[in-house]
Amino acid sequence: MVTVWFDGACPLCRREIALMKRLDRRGAIRFINLESAQGCPLDRATLLARFHAEEDGHLYEGAAAFAAMWRAIPLLRPVGLAARNPVVLAVLQWGYGKFLRIRPFLQRLTRRLEG
Repeated sequence: MVTVWFDGACPLCRREIALMKRLDRRGAIRFINLESAQGCPLDRATLLARFHAEEDGHLYEGAAAFAAMWRAIPLLRPVGLAARNPVVLAVLQWGYGKFLRIRPFLQRLTRRLEG
């Protein structure tokens, strides 16, 4: 089982997790909303700053955490497995870093579209 921690207050995160839940037909992922979570492996601020997932007792962050989640979903598993290659993971981490820079803007935009 893969455990994923997400920011339930973030409209962008909620949309993405809703999609992942629909794709996770086997129930292989445990999604934990940080708004009500207790007993997390890291402090709340750290978990909110970057995406985190646990797979087979290993805690991942950033693109590696997404890859762990993808490996649990048959449709996305090939991408998750490809991310085990250090070069592929480095490219994904680079892209995730770029995404983090524009995330506040995307969150504001998503809130406006919802409201």
